[in-house]
Amino acid sequence: MDIRRIKIGCAISILVIGFFISSCGEPGGGGKGILATEADLGPTIGSLAEVSSLESILVEGYGVVGGLNGTGSSECPTQIRAYLKQYILTQLPEPTIDIEKFISGLDTAVVLVHGLIPVTASKNQRFDIRAAALPGTQTTSLEGGWLYDAELRTAGAFGITTKVLATAKGPVFIDTINTSETDKKVGYILAGGKVLDDYRVGLALRRPDYRMAGLIRNRLNALWDDTARAIGPGQIELKVPAKYKEEKQRFVSIVKATYLSETREITRERVKTFVRKLAVSEEKEQSEIALEAIGNESLSNVGALLESSNEEVRLRAGRCMLNLGSGSGLEALREIAMDKGSAYRFEALETIGRAARRNDATAICRRLLREEDFAIRLAAYEQLRRLDDIAVTQTLIARNFYLEEIAQTEYRTIFVSRSGQPRIVLFGAPISCRRNIFVQSSDGNITINSPAGQKYVSIMRKHPKRPSVIVQLKSTFELRDIIQTLCEEPLKKAEEERLGLGVSYADVIGLLKQMCDKGAVNAEFRAGPPPKID
Repeated sequence: MDIRRIKIGCAISILVIGFFISSCGEPGGGGKGILATEADLGPTIGSLAEVSSLESILVEGYGVVGGLNGTGSSECPTQIRAYLKQYILTQLPEPTIDIEKFISGLDTAVVLVHGLIPVTASKNQRFDIRAAALPGTQTTSLEGGWLYDAELRTAGAFGITTKVLATAKGPVFIDTINTSETDKKVGYILAGGKVLDDYRVGLALRRPDYRMAGLIRNRLNALWDDTARAIGPGQIELKVPAKYKEEKQRFVSIVKATYLSETREITRERVKTFVRKLAVSEEKEQSEIALEAIGNESLSNVGALLESSNEEVRLRAGRCMLNLGSGSGLEALREIAMDKGSAYRFEALETIGRAARRNDATAICRRLLREEDFAIRLAAYEQLRRLDDIAVTQTLIARNFYLEEIAQTEYRTIFVSRSGQPRIVLFGAPISCRRNIFVQSSDGNITINSPAGQKYVSIMRKHPKRPSVIVQLKSTFELRDIIQTLCEEPLKKAEEERLGLGVSYADVIGLLKQMCDKGAVNAEFRAGPPPKID
């Protein structure tokens, strides 16, 4: 902390406190100045109504995993079998298969499907799915399988006529990195769940009253068009505005902090009260939300806090201003994001990526791609990816996962996701393999080989059902080419050449880790966390 900032911060604190003291007894201030309580400032919507807190929703259902090459089972409880037969019929345009035979075959397994719809979910948003073989069945492995369409309801509602909240389908992912902990009867479908409807927030008036419900509805619709709908004297339904699509919990907090009525004088008193609290009290988050709920009227006073000696105050002031559409807080947030010793740099970066002007956000995030700290590079990449910036090139591989490349960093790292959208990210691209390499999958079915002097990489794979049949393709030493050759789908027999070997995402990330561990690739290997589904 430099001396100049400390001096400025002290001066601002003195001015802020003096400002509040001198305002005691002002007209419209209630004669209370800094002693004003929140009750003196008027009723908030949160004081008049209970706002439903957003929570993740555990959903479950039953489905069928196919393509198991004899590792499935024919067992299935009668009630679940009857449900699946009926559901499969609704998914087929014509009953062209023997459904009973399909469920009972050893190439399929009936599974219990779980998922956790996140707090921030919107219609069509994707989330991770867990699929587990039913206990007591002969299923030995879900590896290499595909979950056919399954419908998901609130957990514990099977057999009850309840609303379908989501659907699920996709390839089964079984972790090949932490092999010692792998249970092949349990797998994940990364980003395989799809939410069917937007989440709506409910307000329940503590004292049901048509007039009050109308006042609250009108107040909220004046702030955000077509957001609130009164559905009775005690209930109001809210649609989350597009601005808060990724911050639904913040929207709920702002609704609760919104005052039902306002005048120039009382608004000025509210601003002074919450600016002071943000500057000197422990209620910083509450004060930041309250100032954002008040709106642009708070900007000039909040701006005085951007030179505070307290970094958290600067962060919250800058974030509040940026969320209100003022770029004046950007510089304070940029300084925090660039400060390697800051405890708030990730929060600052996230705010910049979400709320700053696109050109400003991408310029800052691109600069942070050059940081030595991988965590901050990853956070910057995530923001650039969300902004669809050209710094991140993206290729869809086998309609299954994304291969993404970032050239604007000197630190070579291979990052693979194990939750959310499957993706392999090459930091410091292009990345090439060393010469004279030999890497083989744990089951011996896939081999990557280039003896000394060979000018290409040989990639071989045994046929999954006929081990004596081996397919071999050539690749350059560039890692992106090796990944594509491994994973792209084989072309039809009628076509002259094969495009790829159809290796799964789970298998290729295991091979990439081996290549890094054995020094075949001069890059650090990083894997994201696995899905967390309770």
